[in-house]
Amino acid sequence: MGLAWLGIDLGTQGARALLVTADGSVLGSGAAPLRRGRRDGVRHEQDPGEWWEAVCAACRAALEGTGTGLGGVAVCGTSGTVLLTDGAGRPVSPALMYDDGRAAAEAGRLRSAGLAVQDTWALPKVRWLVDRYGPGRVAHQPDLINARLVGGPVPADSSHALKTAYDVERDRWPDITGLPAGTLPDVVRPGTRLGEIGAAAAEATGIPAGTPVVAGMTDGCAAQIASGALRAGAWNSVLGTTLVLKGAAVEPVRDPTGVVYNHLAPDGTWLPGGASSVGAGVLAARFPGTDPAALDARAAAFEPSGAIAYPLVSPGERFPFHAPRATALLLGDPVSDADLWAALLQGVAFAERLCLDYLHHLGAPLDGPLTFTGGAARSTYWTQLRADVLGRPARVPRRTEPALGMAALAAYGTGAAATLADAAEGMVRTGTTTDPRPDRTARYAEPYARLVGELESRGWLPGAVARHALARLHRDTPGS
Repeated sequence: MGLAWLGIDLGTQGARALLVTADGSVLGSGAAPLRRGRRDGVRHEQDPGEWWEAVCAACRAALEGTGTGLGGVAVCGTSGTVLLTDGAGRPVSPALMYDDGRAAAEAGRLRSAGLAVQDTWALPKVRWLVDRYGPGRVAHQPDLINARLVGGPVPADSSHALKTAYDVERDRWPDITGLPAGTLPDVVRPGTRLGEIGAAAAEATGIPAGTPVVAGMTDGCAAQIASGALRAGAWNSVLGTTLVLKGAAVEPVRDPTGVVYNHLAPDGTWLPGGASSVGAGVLAARFPGTDPAALDARAAAFEPSGAIAYPLVSPGERFPFHAPRATALLLGDPVSDADLWAALLQGVAFAERLCLDYLHHLGAPLDGPLTFTGGAARSTYWTQLRADVLGRPARVPRRTEPALGMAALAAYGTGAAATLADAAEGMVRTGTTTDPRPDRTARYAEPYARLVGELESRGWLPGAVARHALARLHRDTPGS
């Protein structure tokens, strides 16, 4: 049996591990939940010690009984999640999650100093943590795991460091972070070999000692790799707890507001995109314990819904506009749970369309294929609805996990593929393609236009962006 590569995805609700061969065969998988997090208003923390426990459990399950050679391992985490550690890599603060909003004041001061950061980005949160817990060394979510895997502190990858304001174009930290010397880690490009699995980690995870550990990327980038959307003009929409859009471009997509940012791919090309605060997390919050498939079936009677939603999972919006004070929006009164469910599904799709309209406004290349990944891609109904609202075909690979993207990155980083795109395309299995239904696309034009107008009237969506979105809508939707 040939080599396989292990991808690890450390998300909001759990850890996932996949053992994958170069041709995309999944030899093993494992998952473990995260239960000790705390979310209260703008506060969202997790216990970093639980991350390691979950990663160990997921890896042991993925590797159990496989008996194959392991070529390498890479880890992804949530973008903007950060904590402080001591010199040995041990946590000295809680982990502030990607959407923790308590550092708004620090973010404002950084923007006044000239840095284009959002309130929930990692750099403001680092300053907030230093003020309360004292000096320490910054660790992003995978940094902590990688340090445990190799037995000591490791450099951060530039993908996770991006929201800590690392300048990926100039390959350096900015001079105006306001942090004590030694707080920020060294940074390397994704795909760089960080070290090897140590004896203690091998015992805890089941990963053989000596296995190469490769610098990863954020979960959004990992899902993009898993989708195969790495050629210029291709885009991947990751819909899980929240919504992330990532594309591929030869040059960075410039956005002076910082709403769209650009990750640097291992080969030196660019992965522009943004992360919204809308997503499927609102469904679990509004309908705990429900059967999503049953509500999907009932929602088909409400196309469009009698209500219009902008379903933020947590306060504040980051993409397709920057509005720290934005709150969840519901216009109209749903007549039933099914109508409300339909409104929420449609609202996420409207936000997704607005994201693409904003990218078009910035001049991003959008002429390649669109793929859907993330947990929501398992819903056939929602996938069709999203294609209808967007008015364009969408591909769903057979496997949509970010852990698959990390397996491909591990293969590239250990020299098993000439390019990351080659590694991804070898592992990604083609699934289904969903075509939009023109009559349904036309149905959603009016509620989408109403939502755009409402977002503009509240001062959240800039007028120029609203006008661009409506102009695209009228041009692309017959009869609108």
